[in-house]
Amino acid sequence: MTTFRKEHDSLGEIPVPASCYWGAQTQRSLQNFTLHQYRMPLNVIYALATIKKASALANFELKLLPEHKKELICKVCDEILLGVHDNEFPLSLWQTGSGTQTNMNVNEVITNRGHVLSGGLLSNSVKILHPNDDVNMSQSSNDVFPSAMHMAATEVLQSFTMPALLTLQKTLKQKSKQFSKIIKTGRTHMMDATPITLGQEFSGYTSLVTNGILRLKQASKRLMELALGGTATGTGLNTVKGYDKLVVKHINQITEKKFVAGKNKFELMSAHDAIVEVHAALKQLAVSLHKISCDIRLMSSGPRCGLNELILPVNEPGSSIMPGKTNPTQIEALSMACAQICGNDVSIGIAAMNGQFELNVYKPVIVKNLLESLLILGDTARSFAEKCIRGVRVNYKTLDKNLQASLMLNTVLSTHIGYEKAAKIAQIASKNDLSLRDAALKSGYVNQEEYDKWIDVNNMV
Repeated sequence: MTTFRKEHDSLGEIPVPASCYWGAQTQRSLQNFTLHQYRMPLNVIYALATIKKASALANFELKLLPEHKKELICKVCDEILLGVHDNEFPLSLWQTGSGTQTNMNVNEVITNRGHVLSGGLLSNSVKILHPNDDVNMSQSSNDVFPSAMHMAATEVLQSFTMPALLTLQKTLKQKSKQFSKIIKTGRTHMMDATPITLGQEFSGYTSLVTNGILRLKQASKRLMELALGGTATGTGLNTVKGYDKLVVKHINQITEKKFVAGKNKFELMSAHDAIVEVHAALKQLAVSLHKISCDIRLMSSGPRCGLNELILPVNEPGSSIMPGKTNPTQIEALSMACAQICGNDVSIGIAAMNGQFELNVYKPVIVKNLLESLLILGDTARSFAEKCIRGVRVNYKTLDKNLQASLMLNTVLSTHIGYEKAAKIAQIASKNDLSLRDAALKSGYVNQEEYDKWIDVNNMV
């Protein structure tokens, strides 16, 4: 049976599981918000722990916090950052829109764990650290949580999402070079068009990803501004001069990043335009990747009754009932991820537009969707590159057959015999099921020597 101890906050006493480090405010949130399968992401918890450590260091340096308290706070934060206390952060994502309860969850865990590290008992009513007065010194949930949002997103973006996108970009570029001399039928409106090389087609895909990466890099610069020092409404009440720059300095030493103290805390706390911009870049990448994946899905369709121009790697059986069937599973996974990212963008937009006065109170859902998009885009982009694009092969026989059958090679004839005569040749070929060459000769507009000279697909690409 679970045993309990008494913890208290400004509302009074409440029983808390005896073995847990969290306190009264965390317990109240657990009881009031029950959707615990949607927990606050650990990336946010780690960012909050980093802020608590940096704040302790800054407050000590400013002679506001005694050294022994600073040491305890830093020691527990280091444990949190190592993942030792992951189970101590059970709160639902669906809580107060400022993230206050998660901020206090972190404060309480640091308080109680610090007390135990100093030789105290969790059952003691008086602790060495106070969650508000010491651990939350010079801070408010209103400036701490948006700062944690930026920090968590920056970490995932730089360490996970961007490397995966660069892997995909490199893989597409290699395929573009590999396919540079392979000529195929181009398509517009899903209909036959003038020839193109497969390398040119893949160069378009490479460019889409390259430009998407550039947009994301540019937008992500806005995440480097932190709201710390703004406290409750952006005025900096209950902080001292220089705290904001000093705490960010310590954050950068801990994270090895280049965050800066936000120039205007009122903006950073009341709105989340920086995240809207970053996620717009993620959505743009999702749109591009969906287009790329759908093209490759169509070119590899079949193998007997589709286009069958590309051959995808066979990664697993494709059907529980049809023996020998294989499916473009990597493409399907990427396409679903792209759909989810586009949906997340809508949620972030709605949440961001609802910041009233000095505080946006949709922060948890904004950071949840941003982190989810960063993670699933990175995961599926890398998988798509390594388990699909890297192993794509060309069906030369089908490519050549389709190229020779295309009636749109007649486009080059229009510069010699005019558009209407060239169109007539295509109509003759289509009506009589002839090759373009046979139809051209039958029309009398072109002789054999002229046709062979003018219809040169190498010149057409």
